[in-house]
This record gives sequence, structure tokens and C-alpha cells, in this order.
Amino acid sequence: MARRLRLGMVGGGQGAFIGAVHRIAARLDDRYELVAGALSSDPARARASAAELHIAPDRSYADFTGMAAAERGREDGIDVVAIVTPNHLHYAPARAFLDAGIHVICDKPLCHTLEDAIALQRAAHSSTALFALTHNYTGYPLVRQAREMVRDGGLGDIRMVQVEYAQDWLTTKLEDTGQKQAAWRTDPARSGAAGCVGDIGTHAFNLAEFVSGRRAESVAADLSRFVPGRALDDNAHMLLRYDGGARGMLWCSQVAPGNDNALRLRVYGTNGGLEWAQEQPNEMRFTPFGEPPRTIHRAGSGASAAAGHASRIPSGHPEGYLEAFAQLYRDFAEQICARLEHRAPDPACLLVPGIEAGLRGMRFSAAALASSAADAVWRPIQAR
Repeated sequence: MARRLRLGMVGGGQGAFIGAVHRIAARLDDRYELVAGALSSDPARARASAAELHIAPDRSYADFTGMAAAERGREDGIDVVAIVTPNHLHYAPARAFLDAGIHVICDKPLCHTLEDAIALQRAAHSSTALFALTHNYTGYPLVRQAREMVRDGGLGDIRMVQVEYAQDWLTTKLEDTGQKQAAWRTDPARSGAAGCVGDIGTHAFNLAEFVSGRRAESVAADLSRFVPGRALDDNAHMLLRYDGGARGMLWCSQVAPGNDNALRLRVYGTNGGLEWAQEQPNEMRFTPFGEPPRTIHRAGSGASAAAGHASRIPSGHPEGYLEAFAQLYRDFAEQICARLEHRAPDPACLLVPGIEAGLRGMRFSAAALASSAADAVWRPIQAR
């Protein structure tokens, strides 16, 4: 296109972590320009945040409803909006912008409740706008390659899918200190019924399905609240049954000392296995059965076209979290531009998680909660 896409943002004002991540991701490939926002529910903070980000005063809005209506009516209105609020404030703004025909990029998990997620799916299907969900780990080059290897039969028939996501930042009752992220993420009114499971467990679940190409059909889950007085789960162990007969395990924890952001995936088939870890994202271990392990580098030996599509710099220069986040923004920009230009998008840009992935995560969380409440009995993860 002859111009950048015009981007708006709901949430993400002063003091917000994920808003800054979205803004960096949007700018990294120079496809977007932030021009409007309803950046905070506090009017003074919203105005100050907009000024810091060089948003014109008349496009700094007091609320998302006014923003959706005003931007829809402008000749130079936003093309797409990023929703970077706590979980309980995802549904209403996403619905408002979908109804206005404005493309939506929403942080995960999709919604506060499964009922809201189902309603949002219906709204997305009825809208002319596109919808993206920022399961950002799907943007890593070697995650894209791992998915391709599994799809092309490089591992044979998939037998086992092991995924874990461990952190330690909630090992103590941090929410009682006034720390903003801890306060809302452990609050059922703002985070939803699932704590650790909804926050990072959904990432692990999404990554396992994305790479393996298998859909989890049922779950047996044991959710724990190890920190006394905590309102939501902070650790979970789960067994998963996948379609095609594959079996899996998922562990997520925010009370595991020594782990910063330890997302790790292992997939095993009849012909070999692969292993990838988010904290060392530029290397992947692939072991054909009966042969020595091979190390595949992001942009070097053994890298595929799928990895190359998601890479920006030469081999030996590390890429990480922000670049993976930016990959979703870049791929979604191509989808939006193709829509505006009445052409087919580049097929390599169609791997951005959407409304269906978001609903899958919500159904997974609901099934895990139900299983744990019934002493870890198997519960189905509904397909639709």
C-alpha cells in the first residue's frame, strides 16, 4: 500500500506492560501508524498517554464506544484497533469495533467468560472485519518450521505432545503489594475463572495444537492454589487426549522458582521428535529415530522457507519475543491490505491465530476447571 495502516488502541496507557509491546510490534516492520486511542478509563491518564504517543487531542477518546463511532465516520478513520485491556474488557470493545467494520487485534485470552467468547465468535462471523488474537509464540520462525515439519510428515504419525509453561513471579502473594499486573491477573472479576491456566496455560495449549496439527479432545486436570489466600489457580498439571490417538501432558505454573518464562514444547512421532524452548528460540532440536540429534538454527543450517518468512536478520543474530509478536502484526497487515486492495493475501501470512483459536482456548480453560472441580476426571473439550 502507499500508506501505513491506521491503528487505534484500547487500553495500553501509562503503566501498562502489554500496550507497549503491541506498539513496538506494530512499528517494527513499519506497516502501522498509531493515530487514535482510548488509552485509559481515567480521563487524565488517557490524555497524558495520548500526548506521550503523539496522538492528536481530538483522537484521544474517553471510551471505546465513542472511539468506534467517531473513527467509523472519519474519512481517515482507523483501519484496525488493538485491544490491550485486562480480560474482562476484551468482549465489549472487540464487539463494538467488529460491529463498526473495523479490523480487530485482541490480546489473549479471548474473553472473560466462555459465554462472551461464543457471542464474540458470532459477531466476528457476521462482521466484514478481520479478527486476530495475539498468541504471539506462533510467530517464532522455528515454531512455524516445526509446524511445517509435522504437517509434511517429518515426524511420522504423532504419538505424544508435551508442553510446559513455567514462571516464578507469583511465588509469593505479590497481588497484596499493589503490583498492577499481579493484582488484576489474580482477580476473578478481571481475569476470569482461570488464573494461571487462562494466563499462560492457554498459550501452551495453543502452541501444542498449532505445531502438532492435532486437536485436544479431552482433558484431565488438577489445578492448585499453592499460595495461601490466592483466589485463582497458580499451578496446573493436565493429561490430554488428542484426535488421531495422540496423548499429551501440559504443565503450567507461576510458582516455580527459577523459571522466568520457560515455555517448552516437545512433539514425538513414529519417525522422530523435536524440541523447542522459548528462552532459546533460535535453535530447535530434531532427532530422526535411530539417528543423532540435529540442531536447526532459525536462519542457518536446516532452516525452511517457513522460518525464513518469519525472520528479519541473518543467522547468528538472535531474534525473540518482540519479533515474534511483530510477525503476527506483519502477517495481519498483509491480510488487511489484501482485503483493501481486493486481492488474495500471501498464503504464508495466514497463520495468525483468529477467533476460532481464541474460542478453543476458552473451551480448554472451561474443561480444565470442570475436570479439576470433579477431582481430575476426564472432561471433553468441545469442538464448537
